[in-house]
Amino acid sequence: MKRGKREIMEKKSEISCFIEELSMVVIVKPTEENHEAAHIPTKPFLSICYSVLHVLEKIGPTMAVLRQDVYQNIKRLELMHESNPTTNLNLVEILKLEATEGIAKKGSSCSKAFVWLTRTLDFTSSLLQILSNDPQKKMEKVVEESYEVTLKPWHGWISSTAVRVALKLVPESKTFIDLLKTEDEDHDMVKQKMQILVSLLVPFLEDIHCILVSLISFS
Repeated sequence: MKRGKREIMEKKSEISCFIEELSMVVIVKPTEENHEAAHIPTKPFLSICYSVLHVLEKIGPTMAVLRQDVYQNIKRLELMHESNPTTNLNLVEILKLEATEGIAKKGSSCSKAFVWLTRTLDFTSSLLQILSNDPQKKMEKVVEESYEVTLKPWHGWISSTAVRVALKLVPESKTFIDLLKTEDEDHDMVKQKMQILVSLLVPFLEDIHCILVSLISFS
């Protein structure tokens, strides 16, 4: 039985798994009447971040540094969750605790990890949206445009320079899409799934940013 389940999972594309993960997450935003109502389920959020990793892997070595950062940030939040699964079931409670303790802006904080994971989700959402709207667009340009509006504003000169150099290593758009699809899918099906994923990611990220703004400001 377990073997059959694994085989089914293996047949699903990264995009399909990503859609499933997002479809199951329920985020509660704070309201004017109840600022304490905000809720981001920790483990489901981290599962979504792992899905991002799988998509970024398909871009190749260009995303190696970003993937490493994503993985480290996921692990930081996982360790915090495992230290007290009941209390840390809600990511918002972790952010609130660090804000209260005055450590939210420190480089090793879970708050920083969460913010950088959110920025990477912004990047992924932008990339998939641009590509699904124009699958023929050069992948180098797709990555560059997404990076410019999501990650570059927060990167220093060294990181930005490294990305510019790495852009030369991105695969062709067709190759990237081929890597995302399963054997029984064609490019149109992948395009449609990317559009579905973006339609889920955009409101998901809007809710995340809404909660971040309500909790703390990051420089």
